[in-house]
Amino acid sequence: METKFAEIPDALWEQVEALLPELPDAPRRGRPPIPARTILSGIVYRLRTGSQWKALPEQFSSGSTCHARFQAWCEAGIFRRLFEKLVQFYDDVCGIEWEWASMDSAMVKAPKGGDRTGPNPTDRGKAGVKRHIVTDGRGVPLAAEITGANVHDKRAAIPTIDAIVVRAPRGPRRPKNLCLDKGYDFDDLDRAIRSRGIRPHIRRRGEKARGCRRGRARRWVVERTNAWHNQFRALLIRWERKGTNYLALLHLACAMIALRHTM
Repeated sequence: METKFAEIPDALWEQVEALLPELPDAPRRGRPPIPARTILSGIVYRLRTGSQWKALPEQFSSGSTCHARFQAWCEAGIFRRLFEKLVQFYDDVCGIEWEWASMDSAMVKAPKGGDRTGPNPTDRGKAGVKRHIVTDGRGVPLAAEITGANVHDKRAAIPTIDAIVVRAPRGPRRPKNLCLDKGYDFDDLDRAIRSRGIRPHIRRRGEKARGCRRGRARRWVVERTNAWHNQFRALLIRWERKGTNYLALLHLACAMIALRHTM
């Protein structure tokens, strides 16, 4: 029976096709190489459903073939480049809302451990990973990084800001204002953010919950984006031992969210 994830959207394929390496010529004997679109469809299926690689439906070829191609594309940086390209496409179509950006993190379990994991202080010290993201004013991801669950948000803030994948108008890849919660309430971090030409709006420890200054609440968009990421079930629990593999899935999810905002 055909699944509803049998094909990736044409719009996504148009963006990713040029990034993928060419397939080798078909051998005179044996099976021809599996088309890249079939493999990518299998990767998207796993991202959405959280299925094990070996449990992928036959329409996506074998799970081992999909996994091998996925790891090769991870090592080639395909998914980060796709993330960058889709955000640029979103900027061309809708225009990135640079005025108000937000940053936040989300912790997930990592039962198999691996690099870039750490003891989760909120889960009895079990292995976990933390996703760090910066979004624009609509909640579209502009940067996504991962650390161990025990890494404080303060330590990951500047690397995440510096990882923004597109350039703002007239130069630096920086939003004008950045909304943060009280986990980022440190004077040295405040200075580091300001040194990049960004005005931080940080809820201070002990301060009552309220929106960013200058009016309506703005941080809810990044919290909603964390919820969008959790709808991709392969991100809800990290089963990948390699941090680069989990980060690649996160970048693919970010690319798909950006694409969705152009439709």
